[in-house]
Amino acid sequence: MTTAEPPIEFTITPGSGVNAAAQQMAKAGVPVNAFLFQVLARVTGQSARIKAGSYELKPNTSPRRLLTQLVRGEFAQEAVTIIEGWTFRQMREAIAATKTLRHETAQMSDTELMAKITPEFKQPEGLFFPDTYLFAKGSSDLQIYRQAHQMLLNRLNAAWEKRDPNLPYKNPYEALIMASIVEKETGQKSERAMIAGVFVNRLRTGMMLQTDPSVIYGMGLRYEGKIAKKDLLTDTPFNTYTRFGLPPTPISLPGVQSLAAAMAPAKTDALYFVSRNDGTSQFSDNLNDHNRAVNQYQRGVSRP
Repeated sequence: MTTAEPPIEFTITPGSGVNAAAQQMAKAGVPVNAFLFQVLARVTGQSARIKAGSYELKPNTSPRRLLTQLVRGEFAQEAVTIIEGWTFRQMREAIAATKTLRHETAQMSDTELMAKITPEFKQPEGLFFPDTYLFAKGSSDLQIYRQAHQMLLNRLNAAWEKRDPNLPYKNPYEALIMASIVEKETGQKSERAMIAGVFVNRLRTGMMLQTDPSVIYGMGLRYEGKIAKKDLLTDTPFNTYTRFGLPPTPISLPGVQSLAAAMAPAKTDALYFVSRNDGTSQFSDNLNDHNRAVNQYQRGVSRP
């Protein structure tokens, strides 16, 4: 059993003409005759069209195909993955840890970074779409931020156009806030629309949202894995136990399913839900039923 030959990695530096490019490839171990490659580039009129960047050459690539790769700028692709439910801080950490990016934002504050991306928003939370983004080695990290932000706007606006009528959101940004809450509250993907329905019902009836993830977000670095009663009573802009309405910003990076749930919540009378401790939730229409569910699933008290 033979082992497949690995691709050869090489870089064409900015400002390189065909002569320099041929020499750089030869130095990197690319199996091509530098002189004949230069002749090929000149004969085909491509000698001035070679693009600088990092490349990968697959085994048995012909000189003509190699030239096409350099002219088209078919760079070696790297990837960075942004996970649904992350905060923007976690996103920044993941991008900062991606060594094949060129880090232009490392010393920027969140506000400074947002100013480089868009004049519309000052704070970043929730404004980047969680996905896997491909980039050429040596690309600026700003490219990832800009791409993820534009993808979020595209997804958000598309979902907003298809939203259910009479939702209690003034604008797409408020819907994004709701989606970020749904993202953090949901243990089961199938429950997203139902949980969105509960929170929409609470907004419509003037109830507090009383969602723990928003409290945790408002605690910031004070949160150490557990939430206490005093935390629920300590007011912050994100404490939905002490303040009515939506929190001022999203609390996470919501995925496409949470966006869809926020725009098309389940039609339900439920106003409460509690974890069954198996990843699913028990929904209730009134406080008495909810208290019984809390006793059963959270306190181990059986139903009468």
